[in-house]
Amino acid sequence: MPSSTIRRSVKNVMNNYSDAEKKVRESTSNDPWGPSSSLMSEVADLTYNVVAFSEIMSMIWRRLNDHGKNWRHVYKALTLLDYLIKTGSERVALQCKENIFAIQTLKDFQYIDRDGKDQGINVREKSKQLVVLLKDEERLK
Repeated sequence: MPSSTIRRSVKNVMNNYSDAEKKVRESTSNDPWGPSSSLMSEVADLTYNVVAFSEIMSMIWRRLNDHGKNWRHVYKALTLLDYLIKTGSERVALQCKENIFAIQTLKDFQYIDRDGKDQGINVREKSKQLVVLLKDEERLK
């Protein structure tokens, strides 16, 4: 088991995260691979539960506020949001539209890794795509 998985499990227990929060944390981890479609589907299903919806969105907004070396948290949170807007409860899109400024500010996200690679571009592009989606009423139906 990778050390990042063990560390995440310990944090989940210590912070007493709910099942929904754990799934969001796993979906938006710093691991170098994307969230699985089955995990995102589980999170999408949970958005129809009022309590879980609140926990999911709270954790996503927290992840979107990360910066620097945690750029994967931000990128994967945007990826998860994109999926949830399309397949989860309509409340996801409504809350995102109400907080669109938080997503728009990510178009200026900056992070250059140790090797000089601009990892921020991934976040900038994904945030632009998400803003376009949120402003397109036809695609949101």
